Amino acid sequence: MTPFDALQIAREREADLVEVAPLANPPVCRIMDYGKFQYQQSKQSRLSKAKQKKIGVKGIRLGIRTDEHDLNFKKNQAEKFLKKGDKVKVEIILRGREKARKDLARAGLEKFLKSLAIPHAVEQEIKSFPGGLNVIIAPL
Repeated sequence: MTPFDALQIAREREADLVEVAPLANPPVCRIMDYGKFQYQQSKQSRLSKAKQKKIGVKGIRLGIRTDEHDLNFKKNQAEKFLKKGDKVKVEIILRGREKARKDLARAGLEKFLKSLAIPHAVEQEIKSFPGGLNVIIAPL
């Protein structure tokens, strides 16, 4: 049908003529209420966005000299975060002369990760940064 006839039919129905496939030969058009179509599209995108699970990265900071009770408390926190489905960034902060003992910090971090009862995957390996070492773990 000619574009003029299509526009005339669209005006009679008080609707819009929307080009669906401009690259087709001949171009494909559709008669619809475009405002209603846009509203439905935005409503659908809002619903899909609301259904998405937001995964946060929670942080836990330790030190080389952190006591056993405090380590247990931090371990329980990390397990709680993993149960909720969040990723956990575990950091060991080194101060002053402790920076020369990164081997102790690495061993402490590995011991902390082994003590976790909840199954987890190491998403980012143990990595050094100017203030110490960190690792990111995610729930399985």
